[in-house]
Amino acid sequence: MPTTNITIRMDENLKKEAEELFSDLGLSMTSAFIAFTKQAVREQRIPFMLSRNFPNAETLQAIDDVKTGVNMSKTFNSVNELMEDLNADH
Repeated sequence: MPTTNITIRMDENLKKEAEELFSDLGLSMTSAFIAFTKQAVREQRIPFMLSRNFPNAETLQAIDDVKTGVNMSKTFNSVNELMEDLNADH
């Protein structure tokens, strides 16, 4: 199948960040755009999101809380214990 060239203009920093992201995902800029375009045409919509497995700030804080043992709820030995605590007047 014959190919054609497409020129895309974008901010230099955005291009650099995109290349880094696509590289982390095992893709080149070209293969990422081709994959996106094929999926968009197939589904007739903006089709998917590729993302790094990087937690947001709230998740990072929760991970840190678990590691340090702060902001943790009390533990229960059964669902009944949990329900009693939830229904108790505190």
